[in-house]
Amino acid sequence: MRFTSEQRLDDGVLEREFTLGEIPGILWTLPGSAPAPLILIGHNGGLHKREPRLVARARHAAAYGYAVAAIDHPGHGDRPRSAVDEQARAALRRAMAAGEPVDEIFESFVGPLVKKAVPEWRTTLDALLSLPEIGGPVGYSGMTAIGIRLAVAEPRIAAAGFFAGGYVPRAQREEARQVTIPLLFLLQWDDEGNPRQRALDLFDAFGTKEKTLHANMGGHAGTPWFEVDDGDRFFGRHLK
Repeated sequence: MRFTSEQRLDDGVLEREFTLGEIPGILWTLPGSAPAPLILIGHNGGLHKREPRLVARARHAAAYGYAVAAIDHPGHGDRPRSAVDEQARAALRRAMAAGEPVDEIFESFVGPLVKKAVPEWRTTLDALLSLPEIGGPVGYSGMTAIGIRLAVAEPRIAAAGFFAGGYVPRAQREEARQVTIPLLFLLQWDDEGNPRQRALDLFDAFGTKEKTLHANMGGHAGTPWFEVDDGDRFFGRHLK
């Protein structure tokens, strides 16, 4: 892991950009505190590690006493997109504009993304836990499809917060039964792109006995800010 930039933000949080092989990322920490628990914060498909809502969530959690890390997934943010990625995105735009079914297009795009992103998260986790300012345990907050696979594959993940607004491939819907860690699941009741019943069925499928559903009125991007505070309290119960 090589740190490429560093700045102290006005809330006292230290923000450092890093690269790990081909993986670009950002680490937010609060200097001077004891080795901190770690939260891996992931974005939904198509977004950047510097997406404003993601950065706001990360800084809030860092000020709360966590180390927080984000990376750009393959084909996202600062990373190049393959021709296959571009074709899938173009097909998705055409189908959505025409009001046609999009599930199979999402399957062809999100499924391979999960397979590529989870090993990169695990490599990043190895590097982060070697830093003296990070002591674990580890939580994950973000894209549900990647989070399910990571929670099943990575025993160091102790708790997770998932957002119900992204497409979850059939393989991960099956894997949800193997998720046994404490879970907070956020659902926007009127999400334009995610059928409500599908999200409720997924919540029911999670294998953990400690799962909480927070449902709020509004569309995809309308998650209330107070859910950030509730998320920090959720991780406080399981990571501190």
